[in-house]
Parts: sequence; structure tokens; C-alpha cells
Amino acid sequence: MLTPVPLSRLQVTEGTLEPGPGEQLLVDGPRLRAVIPGSTTSRVALRFTLLGPTQRQVALASGAQRQQVGLKLFAADACNVLYAMWRLTPRPGIVVNFKRNPGQHTSRECGNRGYVILRPEQQVRVDAPAPGVPHLLRAEVDGRTLRVWADDTLAWRGVLPEEALAAEAPVGLRSDNVRLRLQLLEPSR
Repeated sequence: MLTPVPLSRLQVTEGTLEPGPGEQLLVDGPRLRAVIPGSTTSRVALRFTLLGPTQRQVALASGAQRQQVGLKLFAADACNVLYAMWRLTPRPGIVVNFKRNPGQHTSRECGNRGYVILRPEQQVRVDAPAPGVPHLLRAEVDGRTLRVWADDTLAWRGVLPEEALAAEAPVGLRSDNVRLRLQLLEPSR
């Protein structure tokens, strides 16, 4: 059973997350990064409704222009984190990558260095999430195997390299250039 994480438990490290209707939260800026301090769960989900692109679009540090929303897993810090992202543009689908920069901990130190895109053992192509419709992005780590579901579809399954794992690192969420209503979900305590 997964339950919503209240805004009071989230540490927003970039962007703004506002209270929304019910237990939902709102994202209206081009970048959001947040974690649940003290979390170390192997299961996490993001229930969200896409409200459209942000008015201002901001390129990633690499210069790439993307619209995406996703989960942060093993988020030790800004330089060492695993992502499961549902991309809308430029190419829709689930992408899993990690950023590893030993000895570096802040974006100022590592910039956009250290990213590795992981190749799955199994992948199903999924379309971009439709605006105005609730969606669920869910990730589960069992040992070194990661499974990522887009709504009810097991969209990505693969084995994580040891360097992508970080013991005792929290989970969280990330968005780029999309407006959202969302709930980050974790196992009941």
C-alpha cells in the first residue's frame, strides 16, 4: 500500500512545489527537484496529471530541451542519483539513467557530468502522458533489478550496476518544463 507524502515531508532543492486541491501538490515552474529526507524505500510512485508545458521553457545544463517528469531513486545528492523519467519530448518514453560523481555533492561541483543511460533487459514503448488525465509512474527495486511502470504497463526492466546504487539514499521527484498536479507516494509507515 502506497500513501501520499505531504508537502511538509518533502525537501525541495530546486523550483517550487505548492499545495493543491485535496492531497495534491502543484508544479508550475520549469524545474522541480525534491526528495523525502530519511526515506530509503525500494518502492515509490508518482501519481500526476499533466497540465501542459510551462510558459517558460529552460534547457537542461547539457543544452538539451526536454519536457519530462520522473522519480529520483538512490538520490544521495545532486551529483549521485538514479532517475526513472517519463519523457514527453523530444522522444516520448521511459528513460532510466544515473549520475555518478564520486567525491562531488553539489551541482556546482559536477554540473551535468557523470550521466549514464541504462539499457533495459525488457522495454515497452509508451507514449507521452496525455494532458488532463491522471497517470501513475511507479518504480520498484528488488536487489539490483529495477522495474518501472507507466500507468499499468511494465515499461522498463533491467539490472542496475553497483555504482548506480547508494545505500541509505532518499527517493524523490523531478520535473522539467511541465506543469503538474501530483502526489508522491511511498509505502505506508
